[in-house]
Amino acid sequence: MRRRKYVKNDNLPQTLPMLIKSLKETCPKNIAQYAKDVNGNFQEYSYESVYNEIIALAISLQKLGVEKNSHVALISDNRREWLLADLAVLSLGGADVPRGCDSTASEVSFIISHSEAKICFFETSRQLLNVLNNDKEISLLKKAIFFDMPTGEDAKIIEAKANEVGIKIYSFASLLEEGKKIITENPVKVTEIEKIMSEILPNDTATLIYTSGTTGIPKGVMLTHRNYIAQLETVHYLLPGKPNQKWLTVLPVWHSFERAIQYIVLTFQSALVYSKPVGQIMLADMAVIKPEMMCGVPRLWETLANGVFRAMKKTGGIKFVMFKFFISVGKKYVWAKEHVKGQVCRFNKKPRFIDTIVGFFPMILLFPLYALGEKLVYKNIRSKLGGKFVAGISGGGALQPETDAFYRAINFPLLEGYGMTETAPILSVRDYTFPRPGCVGSIIPSMELKVVPEENGKIVSMEALKPGKQGIIVTKGDQVMKGYYKRPDLTEQIIDSNGWLNTGDLGIMTYDDEIKISGRAKDTIVLLGGENIEPIAIEFAICGSDYIESAVLLGQDKRYVCALIVPSRDAILEYAKENGPAFLDYEKLLDEQFIKDLIRKEIDDRVNVKTGFRPCEKVFRFALLAESFKVGEELSGKQEYMRHKITIKYKAEIDSLFID
Repeated sequence: MRRRKYVKNDNLPQTLPMLIKSLKETCPKNIAQYAKDVNGNFQEYSYESVYNEIIALAISLQKLGVEKNSHVALISDNRREWLLADLAVLSLGGADVPRGCDSTASEVSFIISHSEAKICFFETSRQLLNVLNNDKEISLLKKAIFFDMPTGEDAKIIEAKANEVGIKIYSFASLLEEGKKIITENPVKVTEIEKIMSEILPNDTATLIYTSGTTGIPKGVMLTHRNYIAQLETVHYLLPGKPNQKWLTVLPVWHSFERAIQYIVLTFQSALVYSKPVGQIMLADMAVIKPEMMCGVPRLWETLANGVFRAMKKTGGIKFVMFKFFISVGKKYVWAKEHVKGQVCRFNKKPRFIDTIVGFFPMILLFPLYALGEKLVYKNIRSKLGGKFVAGISGGGALQPETDAFYRAINFPLLEGYGMTETAPILSVRDYTFPRPGCVGSIIPSMELKVVPEENGKIVSMEALKPGKQGIIVTKGDQVMKGYYKRPDLTEQIIDSNGWLNTGDLGIMTYDDEIKISGRAKDTIVLLGGENIEPIAIEFAICGSDYIESAVLLGQDKRYVCALIVPSRDAILEYAKENGPAFLDYEKLLDEQFIKDLIRKEIDDRVNVKTGFRPCEKVFRFALLAESFKVGEELSGKQEYMRHKITIKYKAEIDSLFID
């Protein structure tokens, strides 16, 4: 088994506010943040200036009533001010309660009410207007702070509605300036805030992150300073980070994955570069800033890869033919090379030299073509991503095998990670020095993990299974949450008396002590015949088609499996243009038999006995949906399917699939 030696970093402060204070002292001139000004130009903010702004904001928040154990809601997407607000609240011993702008009004109202937040940051006036309609649910909310202060008629509407329910409005910028002014007039206030910071304990709650509600009412996950610091002590072991690197940040920062990554970037003494998860904006920012690292959910990496394919297809001719040829060569060459080097997930005890033999001759034969592809194709694609990437990180869901293969083919290191909100969240990351595709790496050193036997989604024993056997993943260690806020009953359901947390994920350990995620225990479909179907693997296979954007498998207590399919609109329109009559209405186009035949073939080509699926896993029927799934409706904040909502929204379509 190949494992790098782990040396824990014991020099880190034990709370997040003291971490940022130490960074201000050790690397004050390093750039901590790059953010665009009103003209769209990136401005630099050093660790020293960021720390000073955090202290200034903390002084103003203290005047507003934030103190130890206060809960402050933070409803905003990723932006520079989010980090300042986060660390200012934490510096006073409080805990923030974050959520994104795309959350529904009922979700935000519930979170503000359940967490008993009296103060809330809002990105814009729209988020406050949404929750004001549920003013009875947010009766405790007394102060609202806007990152972007409303102007004109919007300001009048907000002021009137806020006055009705007794909520005072503040500007983030004015609070920041007020804090700076107080420091100028009375510098001792800095010492007072730093004294409060020094008294925060590692086991104090740092945040309440409410789960996205994929199975029902959101639960408030209480994460402590120690939960985060435990993984920060291991970042040098997990990721190839260095001082002064630029990390492009585009994910929703309220989610625990991106939030942990931002603290990791700071620990590396690197810089956060704020962009948007929109292809054109991201690519333009990459060209300007030339980042070395970026984190993204699987959909984001898939979107970037598909964007490259679409752009090359538009060029047409010999360039497109050459592009497809060399991508195919790259995939085959890298597959062979990985076998030769032993970068293969081993689920049985076969000797490694067998893989070496299998890959050796293909690697030798393909090397000249691969080298030519590097000159003509691969480096050009990487240049469009800024040209300086050390690695990308995929988390928040499983990475599509086809997407993974594309990035490996162009020699773009893409590391897949695994974790959950309740573990703050990182449990493993694919080893950047020796990645094995198909696995999500070995367990983070601060945690223990094992795979235990299950039956119908329930643990039947805590005895660890041998490598190669599927079961439920359980974990324990310093990153496990304090519990669910106000729900000790739910905490007891997920964490046993010995501290083992049931992740609910199905997994397999390899003979190299790495993890493969194979599904969700609660998502398992049990057919009438008793066959257990893991939908995720089938859905991934189906979504490997260029013509399919999303697929949701169905069939619980039925005789066969069916699926809801969201086609890839642009690809379908292009196919229709080349293969059928002209259509103006996209929904009517999806009713045409030649489109249904296309989707049928795409599914059957990917889900069959030859591709490793059982006959009972064949998709018997499917329904085509014209609209993409949306975050907050069918997708959670980290873009996972909210299956209970999908089954309600598309009940009529689902019922029609199972009519005999």
